[in-house]
Amino acid sequence: MRAYGGPLDARKTTLAEALEGMRGKTFHYLYDFGDGWEHSVKIQGIAPADPQGTYPRLLEATGMRPPEDSGGPWGYAEKLEALTDPAHEYHEEALEALGDDHDSHAQPNIAVIHARFAALAKKWAPRPRKAK
Repeated sequence: MRAYGGPLDARKTTLAEALEGMRGKTFHYLYDFGDGWEHSVKIQGIAPADPQGTYPRLLEATGMRPPEDSGGPWGYAEKLEALTDPAHEYHEEALEALGDDHDSHAQPNIAVIHARFAALAKKWAPRPRKAK
């Protein structure tokens, strides 16, 4: 995440600290330094935390995510091109990586995402301290 003219180390700041004063602004988030997936995120609003809610929480999703290790934006675009062209030199590789039924425009399986988020929430939940 870049803010204030330079990158912030995600290991040294909280999301709340990083988003302070960001309402209406856009920041850039670099996911996977090796492959260079850069995302622009516009903060439209920040709501108070719901004490009864679970986090992380999905608000909206559009389109499928590329598979891990797909070669970054350029590698993924090449795989999509190769997938549609049986004569492409990387067609077989794209079939193996993506599958013959891969549709980058398909809607994500929201139930699966919610199940994964629930697993994360359980893993990250504060644990009671053991009495000494």
